[in-house]
Amino acid sequence: MQLTGLKYGRLLMDVVDFPVAKTLTEDATKEEIEAMLKESGKVVVKPSFTGSAGKKGKAGLVKIVDSYAAADAARQELFFAKYKQGNTEHKAKGVTFEEFVASDAEMYFSITTSTVTRKPVMLLIVEGGVEVEDLPPEKKAIVPFDPLEGLKGFHINDALIKLGCPKAFISPLVQQLPKLWDLYNNYGLTMIEINPIRMKKGKRPMPVACDVKAAFDQDDPAHTRIKLPPEVFATELTDFEREINQLRTYQGQSDVVEINPKGTILPFMFGGGANSAATEVLGDRAIFSSDFGGNPPYQKMKEIADISYRHFLKQANIVSIIGGKANNTDIFVTFKAMLDALRENIKLNPNVHVVIGRGGPQVVQGMIYARDLLDSLKVPYRMFGFDSSMIGVLNYTLELDAWLESKKKKG
Repeated sequence: MQLTGLKYGRLLMDVVDFPVAKTLTEDATKEEIEAMLKESGKVVVKPSFTGSAGKKGKAGLVKIVDSYAAADAARQELFFAKYKQGNTEHKAKGVTFEEFVASDAEMYFSITTSTVTRKPVMLLIVEGGVEVEDLPPEKKAIVPFDPLEGLKGFHINDALIKLGCPKAFISPLVQQLPKLWDLYNNYGLTMIEINPIRMKKGKRPMPVACDVKAAFDQDDPAHTRIKLPPEVFATELTDFEREINQLRTYQGQSDVVEINPKGTILPFMFGGGANSAATEVLGDRAIFSSDFGGNPPYQKMKEIADISYRHFLKQANIVSIIGGKANNTDIFVTFKAMLDALRENIKLNPNVHVVIGRGGPQVVQGMIYARDLLDSLKVPYRMFGFDSSMIGVLNYTLELDAWLESKKKKG
């Protein structure tokens, strides 16, 4: 995830004229802050992070103030704020002052691509500021739709009725939410999430974006149309990230973000859907988050695997190869590259296990090659085909990792 918050998120919303809370940056003057206070009564002060920093409210880093003195004190307190999310420490670089949107209701909305159907999926919840995974299925509307048709008003209308949304909110949401599909589809996004959307009070309730998260496919030139500043995509790279990202080419992606350098699952993820699912399910057991889709050639994939094994194989319980059913990636070539590299590096950790969940062109040949090579190395493995649930494969990987960790502690 490359963008979080309204400092740059408001630029995304402005592209498609989606209502968004008025926002000032850390350079705001006393007059500007006081004008915002006069208009909305209160101001929300948040630290400004790059990357995938989330759950700032739970970390106590969101301040709601009603005076300039309190706003300025919050600016000083939060300007260089730090907090840990899992094993990652986030450091703020500034703050935002955001309009306080008086509201009787909040919503959650996101668009991603399903790894099962390979179609875009809308997730809509009639509760905002929530942890999606904590909610029961009946509280969520998960709606796949045809990308050629796009997200239509009837998709949203039906989902809101199913969730019991108050009638007064349905029409404004049906008018505004399809704009986010235009944003997702036309500007190189791989994920867009608004949490919360607050229904602003007035003669007619108006949905207002109060927090934005987005991820971009940097290999898709469409993302440059928004003219976001380079700092949105800039991160402080680890040695491992720097080595991998140097392999970016016209063919095949090589995007990694180190999650937990002390993790025990070494994951090769293929596709944005697999990246989202695996990063969410594996959590900080995963050493890094990755996307190696796009049909990478043998030599590039082998170099990626060599670097990954050199940095992390020694500590890993499991090498995980996970992805949906590919359209154009040659599964045999990518399997051969990763497994040839494993054979050359197996002395680093001969006790590692391998879990594979993949589908696509030449998957049978790839799995036969994996079987023969892993049998020759006496490496335990489990393989799942394209008809297996990706979440099921990831949960199996987690359970196996927990079992292997318990064996280590007993031994």
